[in-house]
Amino acid sequence: MNGRSELVDKEMWFVGAAGKPRPPRDRVTTAAACVVGLFLLLAVFGPLVAPHDPNAVDPFNVNAGPSGAHLLGTDDTGRDILSRIICGTRASLTAPALVVLFSTIAGTLLALCAAWFGGWADRLVSGLLDVVFGFPGLIMAVLAAAVFGPGPTAPVIALSIAYLPLVTRVVRSAAMKERGLPYVAALHLLGAPTHRIWLRHLLPNLAPLVLVQATIGFGYALLDVAAISFIGLGSQPPDPEWGLMVSNGAPGILAGQPQQSLYAGLVVLVVVVAFNLLGSGLSRRLLGEGT
Repeated sequence: MNGRSELVDKEMWFVGAAGKPRPPRDRVTTAAACVVGLFLLLAVFGPLVAPHDPNAVDPFNVNAGPSGAHLLGTDDTGRDILSRIICGTRASLTAPALVVLFSTIAGTLLALCAAWFGGWADRLVSGLLDVVFGFPGLIMAVLAAAVFGPGPTAPVIALSIAYLPLVTRVVRSAAMKERGLPYVAALHLLGAPTHRIWLRHLLPNLAPLVLVQATIGFGYALLDVAAISFIGLGSQPPDPEWGLMVSNGAPGILAGQPQQSLYAGLVVLVVVVAFNLLGSGLSRRLLGEGT
C-alpha cells in the first residue's frame, strides 16, 4: 500500500490547500526557470562576479586555453572569455527584453481595440498586421540598421514592429472570446466604463496567455538580436555581447581556436532553449495546453 501511495503521489494530480487540483511538479520547467533566473541574476550582478575586466587586453596571453586564471580561456586579444560572457549577459538580454516589452504592450492594446470595437477597427488592425507580417523581422532590422547606422536601437525598434503580428493575432483571438462572455454584457448593463472593464477584467484574464507568448517570444528575439550583432549591425566592439562574440571568434575556428565562438554560441543556445521550455511549461500550467 505504501508503494502504491507513493506512486500515486508522483504520477497523479493532487488537491492543494484551496481544494483545486494542481499538476505534479514539472522538473523540466523548474530546471528551465532556474537557468533563466541564473542568467537574469548575471544580467544584474554580472560585473560584480566576473573574475576579470571583460575588456582588459593581454597581448601576452592571446588565444590561451582553459586554465586556473582563465576558466574558459582567452580570445584573440587576450581578454577573458568567461568574464566577457558574464558581463555580456546584460547587453545580450536587454535588447530582446525591449523587443518583447514593446511588441507585447502594443500588440495587446491593438488586439483589445480590434476585439472590443470590431468592424472598421478590426479590419484596420488586421490590414496593418498583414502588411507588417509580409516583411521578415531580420530583413526589417537589417534595413533599419543600414539606414540609421549600426547599434542596438534601430534593430530593437524594427524587431518590435515585426513581432507585433505574432502577439496581436493570438491575443485578439482570445480577447474576442472573452468579449463574448456573459459577464462582459452584465458589466455593460451595470454601466461599467470601457477602461474599467479592460483593466479589471479583460487584461487579468488575458494575462496568462500574454505571459506565455512573451516568454516564448523572448527566445526568438534573442536569436534575432544575436544574428544582427553577428553580422555587425547590432552591438559594436568592444561590447561583450554574445552574438558579437560569436562573430569575433569565427576566424579562430579555422585556426583551431574556436573557444570564443563555441562558448558564446553555447550560451545563446542554452538561454533560448531555457526560455522555450519555460514558455511551454507555463502554457501547460496556466493555459492547460498539452496536459
